[in-house]
Amino acid sequence: MTIDCPHASSATDVPAPADVCQQCVDAGDRWVSLRQCLVCGETACCDDSKNRHARGHWKATDHTLIRSAAPNDAWTYCFACSRVFG
Repeated sequence: MTIDCPHASSATDVPAPADVCQQCVDAGDRWVSLRQCLVCGETACCDDSKNRHARGHWKATDHTLIRSAAPNDAWTYCFACSRVFG
């Protein structure tokens, strides 16, 4: 997938996403959907989840690119540009 975004160069070859948001697991919480950081590979919960850990990861690290961690989803999102690709 081509990402027409000034932040695309920050994406790396990350491993397959985890099947849990570990921060939610540690807190005893649930999530709606999972997202994976394309800079470091961390898997975290989406904005529809109570804790919004993927957004918190972006704010803490400035890792702007995420993708859906769902097997049949093929999109990428840039927090800084507020754009979906794919």
